[in-house]
Amino acid sequence: MMLMPFQILGMWFRGLFSIALLALAGWLLYQWNEHRVEYVEVPAEVRTDGNGDHQVGTTETRAVHWEFGFNRETAFLLGGLGLILFSFGGRWVYPRLLLRRANPETAPRAERTGAMHRLRRPDGTEIQAEVYGPADGPTLLLTHGWGLDSEEWFYAKKELGGHFRLIAWDLPGLGKSTSPNDNDWNLEKLAGHLGAVLELAGGRPAVLVGHSIGGMISLTYCKLFPQAMGTQISGLVLVHSTYTNPVRTAALAPIYTPLQKPVLEPLCHLMVWLAPLVWLMNWLSYLNGSAHRSTARTSFAGNETKEQLDFMSRYNIYAWPGVIGRGMLAMFRYDATSILPAITVPTLVVAGDRDTLCSPEASEHMARTIPGATLTTLKPARHCGHFERHEEFCAMLKEFMVSHWQTPSVGSARPAGTPVTVH
Repeated sequence: MMLMPFQILGMWFRGLFSIALLALAGWLLYQWNEHRVEYVEVPAEVRTDGNGDHQVGTTETRAVHWEFGFNRETAFLLGGLGLILFSFGGRWVYPRLLLRRANPETAPRAERTGAMHRLRRPDGTEIQAEVYGPADGPTLLLTHGWGLDSEEWFYAKKELGGHFRLIAWDLPGLGKSTSPNDNDWNLEKLAGHLGAVLELAGGRPAVLVGHSIGGMISLTYCKLFPQAMGTQISGLVLVHSTYTNPVRTAALAPIYTPLQKPVLEPLCHLMVWLAPLVWLMNWLSYLNGSAHRSTARTSFAGNETKEQLDFMSRYNIYAWPGVIGRGMLAMFRYDATSILPAITVPTLVVAGDRDTLCSPEASEHMARTIPGATLTTLKPARHCGHFERHEEFCAMLKEFMVSHWQTPSVGSARPAGTPVTVH
């Protein structure tokens, strides 16, 4: 599941809800056990002495009298067992209740078949990067969203790998990349890691493709190293991303913004401090299906398959909560507004018309401010519209490359800067 700082509220709610379900199940089973028996007092011992028989003490025994049927005890038992089954198997119910279609033939899979590279960084991080496609093809460097990993680009690797040289990498602490020794995930440092991965292009300029925080990292890199535009960087593709603190460009920004300091930031710190507990809560929310429901509501517009929904929901249990919390705290400090009018390379901005995490208005602002930028809107689409509507997304990437670079093998060209809306 793709994560933004304000989603910390939902994560804690789902986790506590999951624990509450198990607690309620335990209470119901305890009540069933207590009500299905009665205690009967019986003599403990009878002795005979010179004065006759007499009783020495009494004891209690449990006499089971419950029978399965329409009674309170049966309700306690069935309710407790039902909640336990739901807590550990609800995920098999939610996707079907949401009426999502199944399509095993196009199901995303965790595949790493490219040429593997391990990049050792000064902060102790080991970055995992993979290279796909022809060595002489135009280069696309793919940066995934927060809480995900490079497997997010499964469809891009499959549909574009024959035409372009693709470099996909895992952000620190996610996927196959290790965490930094200093536990620092600020976007300036992540942009430095992006620069190291960019060296895998072998001196050839690359188009930076970034989803969500991936787009933020790309803009931060341009802000820190403007001289790279036109030399190391030949273009930008900003997918469901934003130009500043994402709390301010979310659909519910008027609510989230005042909550940032008193609520959201403390919850992020709490997520870091209580990472093992949050990890357990994330597992429960995945198993009971509440993670699937949240992912369907925030990431997809209703055209995803069951396999795609489960694939994205599974990231709830892959990413360590301490990493997620620190990354969220770093996003609060992000701002690349100043670099937008200074971007000198062709830029494609991809928006989702129903995206509530990075609103379409944020994409529109970037497209207006970046000179010559092209705005493309996927319809209907939310924050993972590029994944849900992967065929349209990959087609627009091909068009963008043809528009600005000589790549006749991937399709016909169209004039640069032409806005596109995919329905």
